[in-house]
Amino acid sequence: MALSDIALCSRALIRIGAAPITSFSDGTAESEIAGALFDTVRDALLSAYAWSFASGQVVLSQIITTPVADYDFAYGLPNDFLRALSAGSGSRGRGLNYRIAAGALHTNAPDVVLSYVFRPEEEAFPPYFDQALIARLSAEFTIPVTENTSRSEAMFRLAEAEFERARQIDAQQDTPNSIEDFTLIDVRD
Repeated sequence: MALSDIALCSRALIRIGAAPITSFSDGTAESEIAGALFDTVRDALLSAYAWSFASGQVVLSQIITTPVADYDFAYGLPNDFLRALSAGSGSRGRGLNYRIAAGALHTNAPDVVLSYVFRPEEEAFPPYFDQALIARLSAEFTIPVTENTSRSEAMFRLAEAEFERARQIDAQQDTPNSIEDFTLIDVRD
């Protein structure tokens, strides 16, 4: 079942014994706290790992501004960009030296394919990520809503365990990487 941002926050609030919300502007302390924290907590959790459902590739467009030093070209980042995983050229999504600076990708390549973590719609989150996000939101909401620090510490421990479980599930969504160029293997031949 796909959950909206409000549904995710409501479930997190229920976990700490607070009332659920109907919107981020319904006038309650819980809705204000949820509205203030949701986007940053969601983006931080998405950025913390290369989730299979939030990873993609895109050909970047070069921008007019050139880097001050070290690189020849600058490319604009996608609007939903959260974190770079790798950059490549042609039909490869990796292998380029690059730097993310001032909201652009700087490199010496005349064309770039960026592999990155993006921000999907909440309804596209798989159930294992929903649970990790709800646990993290619960932990973040605990002090502002309940003012109970020991409960907050327990909620953060639970959130960390839920994050690790979600990472393990997500890691099974892809073929493991093989070792391509490794000097010790080359020496044996």
